[in-house]
Amino acid sequence: MTAKAPMNLRRLLIGSAVFRLALILYGEWQDAHMEVRYTDVDYLVFSDAASLMASGSSPYKRTTYRYSPLLAFLLLPNSVLHRSWGKFIFSASDLLVGYFIYKILKQRKVAEDLCLYSVMVWLLNPFTFTIGTRGNCEPIVCAMILWILICLMNGKIIQAAVWYGLVVHFRIYPIIYSLPIILVLNPRKSNAHRPSSQSGMEASTRYNLWTAAKSMFSKERVLFGLVSGGIFFLCTGLFFHLYQWEFLNEALLYHLTRADPRHNFSVYFYHIYLQYGRQLSLVEKLISFLPQSIVQLVLISTFAQDLPFCFFLQTVAFVAFNKVITAQYFVWFFCLLPLILPWSDMKLKWEGLGCVGLWMGAQLHWLLWGYLLEFKGQNVFLQLWMASLVFLLANASVMAVFIRLQRFSPIFLQIKVSDSKSGVKSQ
Repeated sequence: MTAKAPMNLRRLLIGSAVFRLALILYGEWQDAHMEVRYTDVDYLVFSDAASLMASGSSPYKRTTYRYSPLLAFLLLPNSVLHRSWGKFIFSASDLLVGYFIYKILKQRKVAEDLCLYSVMVWLLNPFTFTIGTRGNCEPIVCAMILWILICLMNGKIIQAAVWYGLVVHFRIYPIIYSLPIILVLNPRKSNAHRPSSQSGMEASTRYNLWTAAKSMFSKERVLFGLVSGGIFFLCTGLFFHLYQWEFLNEALLYHLTRADPRHNFSVYFYHIYLQYGRQLSLVEKLISFLPQSIVQLVLISTFAQDLPFCFFLQTVAFVAFNKVITAQYFVWFFCLLPLILPWSDMKLKWEGLGCVGLWMGAQLHWLLWGYLLEFKGQNVFLQLWMASLVFLLANASVMAVFIRLQRFSPIFLQIKVSDSKSGVKSQ
């Protein structure tokens, strides 16, 4: 039985790799013979930026390149080996995500069959296997986030902090995970020295305040904050030295004040479109972060100890309430979904298919109006905005169902129980 498990996973990974290779080769053929290209337009931007870097120029001379120079650096072989080099890197990261999902679930004592089914949710998802093969870099970010979880579960705080600082530099959105990570890094034995009796309300208050202060600035938390912050500022400082304000404005500040007038899934797009041509104030650009921040704080305060579930809810909420939503953002929470399914009481036949149908239906409803606007030239901006509202409600409803049917499972309690009680599997 022990020898069979790796073979099952190995066959799944090999089959997935072959399938992704076939998609990359097919993409080359479609790009050469059909009017509609298989390759994502962003991949062309990445490749152009890498070519500029290879020639000694700034990657930000390529308009719409708004990523870390690290991405252009990874794609330097595009100009030397083959233009699809980046697609192989992204697809390999896609496979690595599948392996990391398996590794996390096995460490949390999930049954073998359920581990493999959960991996399939990622590897056999049509949306995820086309992301990497079309040339989108998001699988790299997903793999880094799962690796951070693995490091935290194994007590490798410095390594987790290094990768966290790097991933926030690479793609700014994982900054939303900083607070739950800090909260979950609570000293394992914080209750060991609790006094057996209290001498009154005053003594109890003094103890609680002192304990809270010591816990807030525990060694683990300070170490994680210093190392991750140091890596982030080291990378940012290095590339600021190389590319000056051009880098800072395009790779970081742009994402904070971005106001895209083009239609997208966000409920904010219509307001931005109506204000197009008028210079929005900084307050107007930042005001959308208020509902995002409130929702994030509520989720973190409630679910931080169940770190994978908290990450999942945070990401869905962050995307749903964002000023700009494109389809590639969905992969951010797709990689976290398999990590929470073993603790969900959701039945596939009813709740599961209902959530999928609601989410996909709201998305297709939006795409219908988007098609009429983009390709038929019909003035359906108001209907498209209403479809965005429906999509927001669909995301909120799906989150509510997951919360209602999820069994709370603190991530570090899992490790503690499995280490201290041999033969006992915790839920």
